[in-house]
Amino acid sequence: MSRIVLSRTTQADCDPRAGTVFFVGTATVLLRLGGYTILTDPNFLHQGDHVHLGYGLVAKRLTEPALEIDQLPPLDLVVLSHYHGDHFDRIAEQRLDRAVPIVTTRHAADKLGRAGFQAPHALRPWESVAITKPGAMPLTITAMPGQHGPSAVSWLLPPVMGSLLEFGDAPPFRLFISGDTLIHEEFRKIPERVRGIDLALLHLGGTRILGVYVTMDAAQGVEALRILDPEAAIPIHYNDYSVFKSPLEDFQRAVRAAGLDNRVHYLRHGETFQFRLAGEGRLGRAS
Repeated sequence: MSRIVLSRTTQADCDPRAGTVFFVGTATVLLRLGGYTILTDPNFLHQGDHVHLGYGLVAKRLTEPALEIDQLPPLDLVVLSHYHGDHFDRIAEQRLDRAVPIVTTRHAADKLGRAGFQAPHALRPWESVAITKPGAMPLTITAMPGQHGPSAVSWLLPPVMGSLLEFGDAPPFRLFISGDTLIHEEFRKIPERVRGIDLALLHLGGTRILGVYVTMDAAQGVEALRILDPEAAIPIHYNDYSVFKSPLEDFQRAVRAAGLDNRVHYLRHGETFQFRLAGEGRLGRAS
């Protein structure tokens, strides 16, 4: 297992067992837990801005981010599911700290290195990296298998990974981030290797390119809940871009129909999910 050693660059939380997930928008969240401050998939474009997805594909942003990139606190690291303009945009490329470690795919790490980022860390599916920082919990990040679209269009899209963040040990608190993926054979096998997911962040939106879905819609989001069986889940990556064709309301209806309301917590842009770690690293009280 590879390793990233962090210096004390961020303020430790008063209580390392208290966690927050702040929803910036799209797949961008600010996570604080165990003495770490972690940003996912930095996307800070504004409403009306356009993002180029390659091969002449363009999407228009329909929402505003909940904060500007300059309002971010000092970061320990970034977790990046893939190198695509709505997940690592031109604002992030220009203004994100180039020394911050970025855990991502090999494809994205190569792109980031050429853009001048000093600490991209590439993982293949099921590879892990151990993170250590003075005064913080041990943290392990493992790349989860992702499939960004069916084979007919997958060649148009960059490789993608999900992420499993495990804080502490015996047992750890497990936070799963799906990345931009569909339900696929390897996704269904995740419970064979990962049990006891405490919190899952699900990339939804039903993104459609060339008439086919390349991210989960409402039905696949519910299927992901059943496969992963997390104690709690938060949908992200919805309603933000013109290529998102499955609105959050569809997922909410599907969740109610499946009887899974007690598992899912909904955040609007700028809202925070607060939780505490209970005994043995489990998810305790949430609000």
